Amino acid sequence: MWGETARPWAITRGAGLPAAERPAVAPRAGLDAAGATSANGAPAPVLLLHGQPGSAADWRAVIDRLDGAVTPIAIDRPGWDGATAPRDLAGNAAAALAALDARGVSRAVVAGHSLGAAIAAWLAARHPDRVSALVLAAPAANVASLYRIDRWLATPVAGELAGAATLSSVGLALSLAPVRRRITAATALDDGYLRRARSAALRPAAWRAYVSEQRTLVRDLPALEARLGQITAPTTILAGTGDRVVPARAPLKLLQQIGGARLTISEKAGHLIPQRDPGLVAEAIMAALPA
Repeated sequence: MWGETARPWAITRGAGLPAAERPAVAPRAGLDAAGATSANGAPAPVLLLHGQPGSAADWRAVIDRLDGAVTPIAIDRPGWDGATAPRDLAGNAAAALAALDARGVSRAVVAGHSLGAAIAAWLAARHPDRVSALVLAAPAANVASLYRIDRWLATPVAGELAGAATLSSVGLALSLAPVRRRITAATALDDGYLRRARSAALRPAAWRAYVSEQRTLVRDLPALEARLGQITAPTTILAGTGDRVVPARAPLKLLQQIGGARLTISEKAGHLIPQRDPGLVAEAIMAALPA
């Protein structure tokens, strides 16, 4: 999800993570530029799964901060790659595994943002041999991450019209340079990211993918939630204090649902943690690398 840019109503959806509700959290680890290596001597692979809407380019700032310490595998998910239809969680997981297989990668750290975090968790639950660790940023990975409006956006006709109207209006707004400047000043999102968001939001294929994935969230999150306790991969959850897209209750609940999970709070990011606090995501990935 674009969060601050793609959901204009997000400012009224929730108040972020209140200080009183924050549990003890893992400290920020700091970057170790040496990284880790895979069996063939190359930097360890890290699979990066974007949210909804989104693209592989959403991870650019994170990849920059990893600075060659890992082998990043950032993919455009089905429905957002300009070639394939949107898929459910299982179908997205299959596409992610195909991306690893195509590169000869048997096991990787998997990082996911928003809906991408649900796909990452599905992978870890259903294919534990392929996931060495999880980094879940602003995760929409349990039923607690859904608002009533998410269910409404999944409805036939009304949800389709609302999704198309919202994304197209966002795209048109982002076509205006003064609007982009104001968003950049308020959120520190760079103009390149906003221009990519504008282009994506104006594509009818993006409207269809958006609505399809709303239905995936409503339909598949209960099944994923039932499997969260099966996850054995070391898991780091990243939550932004200003996230108004995923409710504050969701990462707190997820912390209880995945055994041994750790929660790290970003004080400067809302929902768009990979874009607004990429250093935190890079630190979590580096800390998750196999020794």
